[in-house]
Amino acid sequence: MPVTQVQIETTDGNYTADIVTPEGAGPWPAVILFFDASGRRPAMTENAERIAKSGYLVAIPDIFHRAGNVEKVLPPDADLSNGVTRAIFSNDSAKKRFFAEFYGPALDYKNLETDVGPLLDHLQTRADVKKGPVGTTGYCMGGNASVRVATIFGDRIAATASFHGGGLVSDQPDSPHKRAAQIKSKVYVAGAIEDGSFTDEAKATLTKTLAEAKVPATVETYQAHHGFAVPDHKGAFDPAAQQRHFEAMDRLFGETLK
Repeated sequence: MPVTQVQIETTDGNYTADIVTPEGAGPWPAVILFFDASGRRPAMTENAERIAKSGYLVAIPDIFHRAGNVEKVLPPDADLSNGVTRAIFSNDSAKKRFFAEFYGPALDYKNLETDVGPLLDHLQTRADVKKGPVGTTGYCMGGNASVRVATIFGDRIAATASFHGGGLVSDQPDSPHKRAAQIKSKVYVAGAIEDGSFTDEAKATLTKTLAEAKVPATVETYQAHHGFAVPDHKGAFDPAAQQRHFEAMDRLFGETLK
């Protein structure tokens, strides 16, 4: 499946976006995929390829471009056998740097507007993209970004998906659920069991908030653990849950983008 890169110009510098397309000439509806804490890598491309097979052009923006490679926060002797994310979150110093240098800036509303706005503009200029609103999806941190982008761009987003997204409901002033009234898209959120970043209480709050904002939404919990949809998330990846999440996106995007 064709995978290319484009340079997206922003007021905070240029960044690389991976573009995954189906075979053929298009035009196809566009989907933006936001990666998890481990950043751009083959696992994200693999999921993007599966989405593209259903008839979508998929763009993966590098929302870490301000900070660089996530491995830089790790000490030289870090154990990467269980993946970069686990190595970061098992080291207090690395975890602190990651949230300060990567996670926080990537999810900042202003930075997301700066990064995603030019990407949306680029997609609308492409001959292989169907003109009109796009869909978004994401994993963990990227699931949070997906929802935030819906609150920023309004009618430019038709469908919003989030899988084992963390921090969708919090007591912080920038919590995505507090901006639900700005969402114009159809929303699908799938959480995980035993997930401290998206508890049953948070699920209930998000469901209630979206309903009060009259956002068409489905919020559910898969009987799988945080990371279930990402193939290189060791110990949590669940092929059955991954297949379920692809089917959910097929329905969501099929109802809103085609």
